[in-house]
Amino acid sequence: MVTQMQQRFYTLEEYRQLEETAEFRSEYRDGEIVPMTVCTINHNRIAVNICTFLKFALRGKDAEPFMGDLRLWIPRYRRETYPDLMVIEGQPVFNEGRNDEVVNPGFTKAWIRIRKITNQ
Repeated sequence: MVTQMQQRFYTLEEYRQLEETAEFRSEYRDGEIVPMTVCTINHNRIAVNICTFLKFALRGKDAEPFMGDLRLWIPRYRRETYPDLMVIEGQPVFNEGRNDEVVNPGFTKAWIRIRKITNQ
């Protein structure tokens, strides 16, 4: 006989409370908490290299790269995640007055600008 386990769904606030004391990071996906995989050293090297490149490429622009410790809330998909890298244009917009969670990445626009800079 196969026993099916019932999946528990969490509120965003429950997820945030659990994340504050968790030993390992997780993502929030519309009520589901999904453990994040552990990064390898090569993954980390690549992320650092890209962030360094972006930091120099965006110098003098109204955009700044951030690495994986800042959470991103995507309300349209009810998803909260720690992107390896994101670019924020202008001032960070923090979600609900928090200082660890933003809602305004602008990677697509910044990436287009970077391509223009590097292709010249």
